[in-house]
Amino acid sequence: MTPEAFLSHTDASAARQARAAYRAGQVAPTSGIAPGFTQANMIVLPRDWAFDFLLFAQRNPKPCPVLDVSDPGVPTTALAPGADLRTDLPLYRIWRDGKLAEETPDASRAWAERDDLVAFLIGCSFTFETPLVEAGIEIRHMTDRTNVPMYLTNQPCRPAGRLRGNMVVSMRPIPGGRVAEAATISGRFPAVHGAPVHVGMPEAIGIADLAQPDFGDAVRIAPGEVPVFWACGVTPQAVVMASGVPFAITHAPGHMFITDIPDSAYHV
Repeated sequence: MTPEAFLSHTDASAARQARAAYRAGQVAPTSGIAPGFTQANMIVLPRDWAFDFLLFAQRNPKPCPVLDVSDPGVPTTALAPGADLRTDLPLYRIWRDGKLAEETPDASRAWAERDDLVAFLIGCSFTFETPLVEAGIEIRHMTDRTNVPMYLTNQPCRPAGRLRGNMVVSMRPIPGGRVAEAATISGRFPAVHGAPVHVGMPEAIGIADLAQPDFGDAVRIAPGEVPVFWACGVTPQAVVMASGVPFAITHAPGHMFITDIPDSAYHV
């Protein structure tokens, strides 16, 4: 069954209510919101950059697993019928010439600047947090009601066309004795980043200080816990910066698009 086929069998009212709240102006990280429903990162690019990004995502499926691509100029997705990609995320970033120009809860004005924008929805690790919690594995940023910490690594992605950049990772502290279990659970969701890309030793992937994330908030690491790193859908934003992309719209890190697709649709 395709992910879209789950729509007719699922009560997605929690996802729709969350999107309605964001459309009305609520701004907050989405981890733990509408549990059981797939969340997605987003990057929106002019049509002449869209092929480069599609190729980049194909070459780098771990940080950029594509769930859906819109038609040029159409701010909708089959993953949430009736949703509006211009308004239904809690917070957006507007990029100009590779630099962050603005954060806004409504991207309609920026979207109206062009009629050829293509939206890519990319799997998000928030999706497999619910199965981790159900297994009794604490997700620290959910407990502390903060944003997940994310770090720019020294791990280069494979270039594509005009796009290049290093991978971004998200980090969750996991008790040492449960790291293998967390890897197994998340590994069953390859469309939303899957298993971790690195465990322990943050300096080995270019992270100098876990208390200073590049995106999101630092979290407590208790004795006996190990920092576990997953590929992250903020990687396209690092690519926008590294490549000097002239115009892009993205989600703000940690502020995702909540789809109507249950996480079980991506469980393998």
